[in-house]
Amino acid sequence: MRREFLSSEQQKKGIHFDPRTKLLLILIISVFVLGGAGGNAMYFLRPVLSLVPFAMLISVGRGFHAALYIIAYTVCYVAQLILLPILTGFTNFLVLILAGTFCRFLPGFIIAYFVVTTTTVSEFMAGMERMHMPSKITIPLSVVFRFAPTVLEEAASISDAMKMRGIRFGGKKSSKILEYRLIPMITCSVKIGEELSAAALTRGLGAPLKRTNICEIGFHFPDVIIFILCGVTVAWAIFSAFSI
Repeated sequence: MRREFLSSEQQKKGIHFDPRTKLLLILIISVFVLGGAGGNAMYFLRPVLSLVPFAMLISVGRGFHAALYIIAYTVCYVAQLILLPILTGFTNFLVLILAGTFCRFLPGFIIAYFVVTTTTVSEFMAGMERMHMPSKITIPLSVVFRFAPTVLEEAASISDAMKMRGIRFGGKKSSKILEYRLIPMITCSVKIGEELSAAALTRGLGAPLKRTNICEIGFHFPDVIIFILCGVTVAWAIFSAFSI
């Protein structure tokens, strides 16, 4: 089955969020958790925002992924609180880099994973149109969402074919890896890009008329809760900035 960045089917179980709400979550977590905006004033809110991906995974019934995330984040956060004050030298620097990087990047990565695995392409396009985003942005994004997984699928097929012919690292023909893997990948990438661009235009993505969508999107009570959380975060950051 072809792997995709955005789901092809509607989310069947759990709480359904509007795609614009999901995009807002990515923006807020990227700015305040990954980017560190707000400085020390956001010290207590960052862990709260970092729990949002956990709650979102739970809301769609992905308890296993949620458990893995919360365990990894908790270990890194506790390491920052407990180990950093007692360690010195290189070990302190190593824990600071590893734990700090994970605490900053992991929430953004998980919320992005949640968005791309619970949002269909139709929902994404409908949400972008509701936000009045220009076609110069929506069309390339729709092509990219299909391009990357297709290239990964082709890369796996080429890799399997080369392994059958003994062209792999450590094999007798390892010197031919560059020629027999890289060149077919470049050729396939060009061909896939052309086909996906033609398919996007065939489906009317470049037409000047307004497109119709069979999917239904809209804001509901769960979306309101997320908007309130994001609004409180932004308001606190602004209040802290002006109160200094």
